Amino acid sequence: MGAQENAELIRRGYEAFNAGDINTLAELFTEDAVWYAAGSGVLSGKKEGRDAVLAYFGELGSRSQGTFQATVQDIVGGEEHTVGIQQSHAQNNGKTLDAATAIAFVLRDGKVIEGREYFTDTASADEFWA
Repeated sequence: MGAQENAELIRRGYEAFNAGDINTLAELFTEDAVWYAAGSGVLSGKKEGRDAVLAYFGELGSRSQGTFQATVQDIVGGEEHTVGIQQSHAQNNGKTLDAATAIAFVLRDGKVIEGREYFTDTASADEFWA
């Protein structure tokens, strides 16, 4: 797939994520996908396999009482790597997350095989999810 198709795939992923559409998200990831959640907090670390990645996404939703949203600012497509630039928003037990975030996606054959999160302030994100 080309850069434009990869960017569209990631855009569909963001739409599915924000809608809580796990079935569509599952279709976009390979079975052996890997996700690297930034930071050193309770949700941080490597998630191995599509089910683990989707469980992590579910945890973001449950810990924020369904308020987590990733507002896309831009998607930069490439042949193998595509970057989503977003503003992450959520509420959790009286705390607010409002963080500039980038996710570097690795794609192969029209599916995500890897995602790596980058936050402008990882310590604040860790504190939010604690």
